Amino acid sequence: MVDFPSANGKMHLWQNVETVKGATTTLRQLAQKHDIYIATNAADSNEQDIQQAFERVNLAQYISGYFCFANTGLHKTSADFYQHIIKRLNVEASSITMVGDTFAKDVLPALESGVNAVWYNPKHLPQPALNKPFTKNQSFTVINQLEALLP
Repeated sequence: MVDFPSANGKMHLWQNVETVKGATTTLRQLAQKHDIYIATNAADSNEQDIQQAFERVNLAQYISGYFCFANTGLHKTSADFYQHIIKRLNVEASSITMVGDTFAKDVLPALESGVNAVWYNPKHLPQPALNKPFTKNQSFTVINQLEALLP
């Protein structure tokens, strides 16, 4: 979903709600073989609010669930957020890949928790240095378009 920084309140009530370029095609194909969950830092929306925003842009059909502050009590910027998801889904951290567009708020906390990460970087921003090594079982990649996630 496109984040509109000037929009306030619950996303499903925003005047404009848009998908990121390539999201529909990518999610449609990935959902055929993978469970897809949304992890969001939206502090003023609960699961139902977030789902309604995804329904507005016809993406909810590809989503298996939503994780947010309202149902975790944690912020996405914390490795604990991803540890909560790992426990809730009862999976190994290495079986999860988090795709996010903000290096510091998405990628680093995911890596700190042992989750694989993909930095969606359509603006071709320079990659910040990783201050510590992560486990050998993790992968970290950079993509500039969502379709790069497809086989």
